[in-house]
Amino acid sequence: MRVLVQRVSAANVVVNGTTTGAIGNGLLLLVGVTHDDSEAIEDRMADKIVKLRIFSDDAGLMNRSVLDVGGEILAVSQFTLYADARKGNRPSYTDAARPEQASPAFDRFVGKLAARLGKPVPTGIFGADMKVSLTNDGPVTIWLDSAVL
Repeated sequence: MRVLVQRVSAANVVVNGTTTGAIGNGLLLLVGVTHDDSEAIEDRMADKIVKLRIFSDDAGLMNRSVLDVGGEILAVSQFTLYADARKGNRPSYTDAARPEQASPAFDRFVGKLAARLGKPVPTGIFGADMKVSLTNDGPVTIWLDSAVL
């Protein structure tokens, strides 16, 4: 599993002109699923994300998590995080899980995030053409890969 974490002051995702998810202060997650992801990996990644100390404390140091600041999470599925562009100019996506595996894994992961956060986690629509807007705060952008967690 790969997750691009962006600290945001606001973010939303629109599908066919309709907003399917929107948040204020919190984290925008772009989530990619690969073939050998498991529920244990989903658990580990969800724990890491909600506890990731990337929000400022009163001294201006990044010592607070999304839980600590009462922030929100918006999660968007993105198979292109597993693009392999080493050969030629057209990326290969063979490392991305097929939709029949990735969609339920993404849904489980979102459920695990919501349980840990104590509030719903809005999303886009799996497999749809989505328009994602964000106001990156900082900017703070963190790359998490379960292969190295």
